[in-house]
Amino acid sequence: QAQLVESGGGLVQPGGSLTLSCVAAGGPWSRYTMGWFRQPPGQEREFVAAIAWSDGDTYYSDSVKGRFTISRDSAKNTVYLQMNNLKLEDTGVYYCNADRSSLGMYVSTTLTLGASYEHDYWGQGTQVTVSS
Repeated sequence: QAQLVESGGGLVQPGGSLTLSCVAAGGPWSRYTMGWFRQPPGQEREFVAAIAWSDGDTYYSDSVKGRFTISRDSAKNTVYLQMNNLKLEDTGVYYCNADRSSLGMYVSTTLTLGASYEHDYWGQGTQVTVSS
């Protein structure tokens, strides 16, 4: 059984940094695309970033591009989200997910269907609060 467990959330000031981790058990994950979503308070869950496990190709939402970096460590079965220059609007519950699909299909389906698209696996989420 596959299981994704996020950690690393917390309280940070605007302009600060946090790195989230998602430990992915139950692989292999070589045929999967891994992603991060977030859900701001009172809003729908939104896409943040994705990475193809096999080759490391990435895709970012416009709101985080240039500030966030998604990566994976195959030996540790872990996906990371390095978040720099955090803004108030980055506050929310961050979720790790996985789909057995190409990066292109993952991104296309996510952007087309949004919250209605059920990804194969979801973590439980970790809270990130950006506040001064």
